[in-house]
Amino acid sequence: MTKIIAIDGPASVGKSTLAKRLSKKFKAPVLYSGKLYRAVALEIIKQKINLSNTKEILKCINYINLDNLNSDELYSSEVDNVSSIISAKKKIRNKLITFQRSFPKKYGNNVKFAIIEGRDIGTIIFPGADYKIFMWAASEIRAKRRYEQLRKNGKNVRYSKIFSEINVRDQKDMTRKIAPLMPAANSVLLDTSYIDIEQALNAIKNIIQKTKTI
Repeated sequence: MTKIIAIDGPASVGKSTLAKRLSKKFKAPVLYSGKLYRAVALEIIKQKINLSNTKEILKCINYINLDNLNSDELYSSEVDNVSSIISAKKKIRNKLITFQRSFPKKYGNNVKFAIIEGRDIGTIIFPGADYKIFMWAASEIRAKRRYEQLRKNGKNVRYSKIFSEINVRDQKDMTRKIAPLMPAANSVLLDTSYIDIEQALNAIKNIIQKTKTI
C-alpha cells in the first residue's frame, strides 16, 4: 500500500522545494495542493469572476490538471490574495479535498510513497497520513526567500511589501474558521529558519528511514 507523506507549513517555508527533492529521492508522485488554490485563483482573475460567486468559482476547478500547475503566473500578490480568500470557502475546499484525496490512488500505483504538500494535509486532507511534517521559519526569512524567488523570475518587487503580505497571509491562515494552519498533533516540527534545503531533506529522510513501518 502507498504510504502518504504529508508536508504542511506557511508560505515560502520551502515546502514545494523539499517535496520536489523527496519526490526525486523516493521516485514518488507529488501534489502541491497550494497550487490547486492558486490555479483556481488565477482562473478567477482571468475570467473576472466575483469572489462571492461560488457557483462560477467551482466551475474553475474543472480546468485543473497537473500539467498546468507549473505556470509562473501562479506567483503574484494578486493570486496570493485571491487564493487565501477562496481557501476559506467551504464548498470550494470540499471540492478540492476530493481532488486531493484521489491523488494517491490515481498516481500512486506501484510506488512506495505519495507526497502531498500544503497547509492542512496532516490535519484535514490526510489525517491518517503515515508521515506528517510541519515546516516553519521566521516570517522575515520567508519574505527574503520569496523576494529572491520573484526577483530571479524577473519580477520588480519590494521586500517590505512581501514581508507585510506574508504576515497578513499567516494571520488569515492561522485564524480562519475552516481548516486553520496548524501542526497536526502527531506531526514532526521542522524549523527551517537557519538550515538549508539539503539539511531539511536529510532530516526528513532520517525520519522516514527510521520509522519501523518502512
